[in-house]
This record gives sequence, structure tokens and C-alpha cells, in this order.
Amino acid sequence: MNITLEQAEKVLNAAKAKATEIGVPMNITIVDEGANIKAFVRMDNAWLGSADISLKKAKTARFFDMNTGIIGTLSQPGGSLYQIEHSNGGLITFPGGCLLKDNAGNTIGAIGVSGGPVEQDHEVATAGVAAAAL
Repeated sequence: MNITLEQAEKVLNAAKAKATEIGVPMNITIVDEGANIKAFVRMDNAWLGSADISLKKAKTARFFDMNTGIIGTLSQPGGSLYQIEHSNGGLITFPGGCLLKDNAGNTIGAIGVSGGPVEQDHEVATAGVAAAAL
């Protein structure tokens, strides 16, 4: 299964609406099952440096089939994934990257969000995840 452009736009719009609601301009990236960019938006006044972070969060979630906050917990010193962020051309291991699944539970892609504190990034990503269940 792979996310369609229509699904990706639905996820992107839901995440963008949440970012607008909380008043934080975000960079939002949607990747497909193969971790290729399917959709991206840099909201007005979102940090330039966060564009790459949003992509890396989405890729990280998809590469390892888990939300980036979980990977962050596992990658702390002494953790089973310690220093994993140095692999795959650089990963992001803090919250804001989440898997996207269809109603049958199949992974269809991932979303990565960056532009605010990680708690807000995760909140916006979660709003996108909710829109993915089609």
C-alpha cells in the first residue's frame, strides 16, 4: 500500500489546520511507503532550517516503522539504538515524525513536522495521522 496524492493532501491539510489553530508556522512533509516526498508545505514564516528537519523526521519514522519520539527514547546513551541518528544520512530522533496507516493498519507513509517545540510538532503530526485513516 502507498499513500495517494489525495490522501497526502488530506493529511497535509489537517496538519496545517492544527498548526494554524495553535499559531505556529510549520514545515510539514509527507512521505510515501518508500520514504519519498509525496507532499510538502512550508507555512509562511516557518523556519527555513525546519524544512530539512521535517523531511528527516518523516523518513526516520518510515525507515524504522515507529514514531520518532519512541526512537528518541531508545537512542539515549545506554539505549538499544544509541547513536542511530548518525545512520542513513542523518536521522531525527525527537518527536514530530509519525507513521501513517490506512484503516486496515497498513503503513502507507509517514509525516514529519518541524517549526515549534517538539511537543507542538508532535501535536501537529498527530492531527495529520488522524486524517490518514481513510
